Amino acid sequence: MYKQHNYYNNISETMKKIGLPLLMILLSLPILAQEERPELITDRPDATESPSVVPQGALQIETGALFTSFEEDVLQTQTQTLTYNTTLLRYGLLDNLELRLGWNVVEQSNKTTGDGLATIESGFSPLLFGMKVNIAQEKGWLPTIGLVGHLFLPFTASEDFKPQHTSIDFRFAFDHTLSDSSSIAYNLGAQWEADSLGAAYIYTLAYGYSITDSFGFYAELYGDLPEKNSSNHYWDAGVTYLILPNLQLDATIGTSITKGQDLLLSGGFSYRIFK
Repeated sequence: MYKQHNYYNNISETMKKIGLPLLMILLSLPILAQEERPELITDRPDATESPSVVPQGALQIETGALFTSFEEDVLQTQTQTLTYNTTLLRYGLLDNLELRLGWNVVEQSNKTTGDGLATIESGFSPLLFGMKVNIAQEKGWLPTIGLVGHLFLPFTASEDFKPQHTSIDFRFAFDHTLSDSSSIAYNLGAQWEADSLGAAYIYTLAYGYSITDSFGFYAELYGDLPEKNSSNHYWDAGVTYLILPNLQLDATIGTSITKGQDLLLSGGFSYRIFK
């Protein structure tokens, strides 16, 4: 019994010498892995697209609900649109390239002020298919630069929202770091809507500020300048809350500067899944 007792004591001492450092290393691995993972950068809730792409092999789900109200004085018509599902799937194919797939479920009400009659349309909007390329990283006064492009496929839409032709848009996305807690981002591009004549040139400008490591605020100006119609200019502002390193909630409110949009309300979340 004495020799057996010494034997187990020796094992115990050896395990303390080896096991404690090994246990500390194993416990620290999840923390190290978490620190090495890129921060969660999303393309919602604002209209400004980020120049950054999703990490290679990761799938990012960005979804939510959106309500807008438009009023046209000429036709005395109020259009209210509730988008139940604004899902955008982003997959990191390469270090600097992501694939994008989006599909919305929409319910739209058109009400004429004079007679009070309303027509309601509902269903899927055209499926969005596109990609984003990260062109350059920020260096000194040079911004991070990305290029984003989409096709909107008419045959994927419900009958109420099916256009005759394919829509196309593209934009260059830029991002400048102003300080440890603030940044400015902007987009410049153009879009060709399915049933519209000519292009509409688009712009966005957004300022973001991190109040804490988890809580952020942004304000934004954006709009479009169609070749055949008058320009449209909007503003919005919102908050983001990072619950987990890979899960973020958001909320937005906005309206138009020019005549048109009375109200915009939005809320949703973004979630990143690694391999």
